[in-house]
Amino acid sequence: MSDIAAPANAEVDQDRRGFLTFATTATGVIGVAFAAVPFIESWNPSERARAAGAPVEVNLAKIDPGQMLTVVYRKKPMYIVHRTPEMLAALPGHDDRLKDPHSKSSIQPDYAKNDLRAVRPDFLVVEGTCTHLGCLPKARFEKALPELGADWPGGFQCPCHGSRFDLAGRVFDGSPASTNLRIPQYSYPNDQTLIIGVDATTGAA
Repeated sequence: MSDIAAPANAEVDQDRRGFLTFATTATGVIGVAFAAVPFIESWNPSERARAAGAPVEVNLAKIDPGQMLTVVYRKKPMYIVHRTPEMLAALPGHDDRLKDPHSKSSIQPDYAKNDLRAVRPDFLVVEGTCTHLGCLPKARFEKALPELGADWPGGFQCPCHGSRFDLAGRVFDGSPASTNLRIPQYSYPNDQTLIIGVDATTGAA
């Protein structure tokens, strides 16, 4: 009887060996997959890095003259305006109507503390939150809009309480906001690239 039972035992052993081989292989594959997840995720900026304010790179070629692009940096909207020669020509004519025309009481890096409030004249980079209560000003770039008056030079208007800012982010008299729109750190590594969050002077984030 032992001779008859031997093939059955051999078959059971063979089945058990196959199952163990499969289980070991499957465990190994699953282990590699789990081990790979942190490695793959390390290719992308972590949520912590984004929350801490990882720099934001912008392709300026995507912004036509006269247009604005909004990006998010440190959970705040950043307005990037490609100013036309006409927009720039309108800036010097209304200093007497501004609360802080030379940005002495407003927040900006030293390299943007000028009448254009910019490193490059053609691009305004500004935090898109009103300095009154933090609403998002709307672009009102067209001159002499009826609701803003014949002397409106173009700029931004806050929809919450009516604060008005020119195309350098400078606040007009009569606005609830007391200071100009804030300007973040930024730099240009080349003519077509803007990096918000990297200082133009030191190159540090």
